[in-house]
Amino acid sequence: MNRYPLWKYILIVIIMVFGVLYAAPNLYRDDPSVQVAANRNAAVTEDTLKSVENTLKDAGIAYKSAAILPTGMQVRFKDEQDQAKAKQLIAAALGNNYVVAISYAPTTPSWLLSLGAKPMYLGLDLRGGLHFLIEIDMKTAMRQQLDNYRDDIFEYFKNHRKLDIRARSMVVRGDTIELKYDNAKTRDDARDALRRAFQDMEFTDVERGQLYYLDAVLTKKKTEELRSNTISQIITVLKKRIDDKYQGLMEPVIVRQGDDRIVAEFPGVQNSDELMDVLTATASLEFRMEQDKYSVTDAMQGKAPGSKLYTMRDNGQPVLLKNKIIITGKNITYATATSTQDGLPAVNVTLDGVGAKIMGDNTKENLGKRMAVVFIEYTREDVMQDGKKVTVSKPHEEVISLATIQGVFSKQFQITGLTREESTKLALLLRAGALAAPIHIVEERTVGPSLGQENIEMGIKSVVYGMLFIIVFMIFWYRGFGLLANVALMANVVLIVAVLSLFQATLTLPGIAGIVLTVGMAVDANVLIYERIREELNLGNTPQASIHAGYEKAWATILDSNVTTLIAAMVLFILGTGPIKGFATTLSIGIATSMFTAILGTRAIVNLVVGGRRITKVSI
Repeated sequence: MNRYPLWKYILIVIIMVFGVLYAAPNLYRDDPSVQVAANRNAAVTEDTLKSVENTLKDAGIAYKSAAILPTGMQVRFKDEQDQAKAKQLIAAALGNNYVVAISYAPTTPSWLLSLGAKPMYLGLDLRGGLHFLIEIDMKTAMRQQLDNYRDDIFEYFKNHRKLDIRARSMVVRGDTIELKYDNAKTRDDARDALRRAFQDMEFTDVERGQLYYLDAVLTKKKTEELRSNTISQIITVLKKRIDDKYQGLMEPVIVRQGDDRIVAEFPGVQNSDELMDVLTATASLEFRMEQDKYSVTDAMQGKAPGSKLYTMRDNGQPVLLKNKIIITGKNITYATATSTQDGLPAVNVTLDGVGAKIMGDNTKENLGKRMAVVFIEYTREDVMQDGKKVTVSKPHEEVISLATIQGVFSKQFQITGLTREESTKLALLLRAGALAAPIHIVEERTVGPSLGQENIEMGIKSVVYGMLFIIVFMIFWYRGFGLLANVALMANVVLIVAVLSLFQATLTLPGIAGIVLTVGMAVDANVLIYERIREELNLGNTPQASIHAGYEKAWATILDSNVTTLIAAMVLFILGTGPIKGFATTLSIGIATSMFTAILGTRAIVNLVVGGRRITKVSI
């Protein structure tokens, strides 16, 4: 009656071996370490290693090991305090040709790593580090997209002059491109033509007095697509910037949160100033031709369509440029700060295939004419809107270079007109790419390493104490069967840790709370089963029949209670963010593993111990 086929025992053993193997790496604590990588003008050598070792010895800072790895140099320490002090000393000793970053070196045995077994990541509340909540200026991003669509419509009119549908004016107002016409027929012809050419936009007829307007707005689907693409692009750019700045030594966690926010976390980092400069820099470039049909005076009088006035950086003189953008910073694949033959700061630029072709065609067609490089940087300003003070992003645009095209060039060229510091910063930004929209840091949080270590210790204590109380209660109340439940409880914790490690989840304090809650809930199934067995025994059934009925009849109740809890956990995961997701994840995994250990696990042990035997009483 109470027997399992051999395959079930084999399956349970395999799952538990898997659990032990993949949970084991978490027993090995990562070493706090400092990593060193060289910039292009230097290299990490044995002399560099000796210099670092001497610096640490002179300062009296003990270290566990120092070695040169393929990625650079790695120095391991016993604790975070020595790590932080050493980072500052090493950075000062090596100078600007080296990048020094805090990291954590794994101590997991190689045979476990060869099986793909790695420890869980620890969140900032456990390890310490910097947390940024970044808000994207979506209004500016969508305005830029509408400006691009306006330019595309202008080009469409220019290329289809025979249709005679050109608007008297085109103005972007809010989320609408407003086209003005003198008569209804021209407007209607324009509407029909534009609907065929721009299917991502919706066009509406509007009449104001004696004038006829055509309002163009992006479709809801296209708007959502652009918003999603903007967030994805910004996340990619931020990661590239950090990798470029720190030579790949830092492993940030940068993820989307909601419709217009990003969370960036930097484990182990304590100084935020340098990171904020890299994250929030929004400088970009645009290449435009100088307007040769109209003058600056015409533009000041509003008589220069398709043009825009800019200011020269060096002398403040106005310059009139065409609205059409030749290329932007998005077409730049690589940039490096350098100097001209005269020793002036410059940036060497390399374009992608598309940008190179466009630039080549443009320089070929405009020999002898002047091309401008427009430097754009967004700043935050407080303005009054509807009687309220709000913070908005405003672009600061200036021409840093206006040079005559003397020959055809395409893939590589040089930008001048910047200071040394600006050229270095611009090269970094161009290598990573310009942000699709301005961003603002709305929350900054620093968790010290000592607080993180305290959180780890308190979290482990909460799990251990919770398990001890449950173990004592189950043995006292259910005796021998209570001992079986405790074995299942420990197996359940091992499986939770194994699953989290397998998927390289990030463990946070709310995640530990989920584990503690699961520990309490894990014995619920056993309680239901054992109480059912007691009821069957009280009814006069035999021990074997009572055990069989207890497991069979309690199954439906166990399933109902766990499914309802799982639904709540799924809702928390879908609707929640950050810590709430961590809690929901550990809770969901715990529900699944507890059902396995409480039902299959304890049943397997019971079947091995009493299955097939004639017994007169049960220790329950």
